[in-house]
Amino acid sequence: MKTRIAILGYGNIGQAAEQSVLAAPDMQLTGIYHHNDNLDVIDADAVLVCTPTREVPAFAEKLLARGICTVDSFDIHTQVADLRARLNRVAQSHDAVGIIAAGWDPGSDSVVRTLLLAMAPNGLTYTNFGPGRSMGHTVAAKAVAGVKDALSMTIPLGTGIHRRMVYVELEAGADFATVEQAILHDDYFAHDETHVVAVPSVAQLNNVAHGVNMVRSGVSGSTHNQRFEFNMTINNPALTAQVMTACARAAVRMKHEGRPGAYTLIEIPPIYLLPGDTEELIRQLV
Repeated sequence: MKTRIAILGYGNIGQAAEQSVLAAPDMQLTGIYHHNDNLDVIDADAVLVCTPTREVPAFAEKLLARGICTVDSFDIHTQVADLRARLNRVAQSHDAVGIIAAGWDPGSDSVVRTLLLAMAPNGLTYTNFGPGRSMGHTVAAKAVAGVKDALSMTIPLGTGIHRRMVYVELEAGADFATVEQAILHDDYFAHDETHVVAVPSVAQLNNVAHGVNMVRSGVSGSTHNQRFEFNMTINNPALTAQVMTACARAAVRMKHEGRPGAYTLIEIPPIYLLPGDTEELIRQLV
């Protein structure tokens, strides 16, 4: 029997999630819902919550309270642990599983960082994003009063330091200085070097490409000079949606095993993310 998946939100990630669910051999798409729809009508084993990050906690909480598994791509790193604790209480009380921060960073990159740490327990890891479009930062900029459209580009400066280039298309009559200050003081941007630029048309600039370069230099046991590097160039929403879809598979399996609660990707056995027979996957991958 196929796992029944619903999608909540139909922006860039929601549209990519539709494609990844339809391509999955073990899944059935039961519906696509918008943020103002009645969540009580959703009938699914798991819901991919593809809404803006700041809307995720409330939606996930409501769905978990119905006993429905959820997967989201919440991407405010400093708030992930608090969200996990909040949703864990609801999920455990209603026999559901929520997998949070299940994009590529946080998400699959978190798994890579965990493996690198295990391989060289002492050392430094630098995660350098971009250059590319940050969906979370772009949504945050679009939400600022006076902004008609926005694009936030992440520019890596090295050693995990980034510049945010925020291009805004203003509403008629909007004051650029007011918009600029609102963006600079938003928690998404306040911790990085950020530049806000007014442009006549964001559509002419928009690009969903992104990437990451991760480097760890450290020590294995007492042996120094261990260096690992991980690179990828991606379509941002497509990869986010694919990771979420794989996590929905894991969430439903964990619920059936009697393991309710909220989890991050580093807590989930990687094999749970894949379709197919466990024994055959072990023969294939190990």
